[in-house]
Amino acid sequence: MRAVIQRVSRAKVEIVGKSEYAECSVPSVSGEISRGLLVLAAVENSDSESDAEWLASKIVNLRIFEDSEGKMNLGVSDVKGDILAVSQFTLYGNAKKGSRPSYNRSAPPAVSIPLFGKFREFLELKLGKPVKSGVFGAMMNVSLVNDGPVTIILDSKNREL
Repeated sequence: MRAVIQRVSRAKVEIVGKSEYAECSVPSVSGEISRGLLVLAAVENSDSESDAEWLASKIVNLRIFEDSEGKMNLGVSDVKGDILAVSQFTLYGNAKKGSRPSYNRSAPPAVSIPLFGKFREFLELKLGKPVKSGVFGAMMNVSLVNDGPVTIILDSKNREL
């Protein structure tokens, strides 16, 4: 799994188009948080629950919030922050050839929907509270105020990233 994590002072995902995978009204706010993390996550064909658990643990334990001395020493739990998780298959886009990205590494919905669901469950378990989310397959507008800015990229298959 691959994720782009952004430390935010606020973030919101609004559904602006229907999804064939879930019921949603148009337009509607699917998830909204104040201080915390916006997590854009993608599932790769070869990912498993262990990838989802590793990524969730890494995200919740990232020390990217400032302590009283201004050092990034605190995690999202320490600051009582929230998480907004949005599935984004385009994180596996490959533009090596031509101008149109290929998404063959992105898992199909039959794989990615349940695995993204497990990822969200792992986040909730490790965070100790509900995690807001977008709607899989829907056209979404994601808005955020990046705090810092702080943006981290993690990949369960390339842990040195």
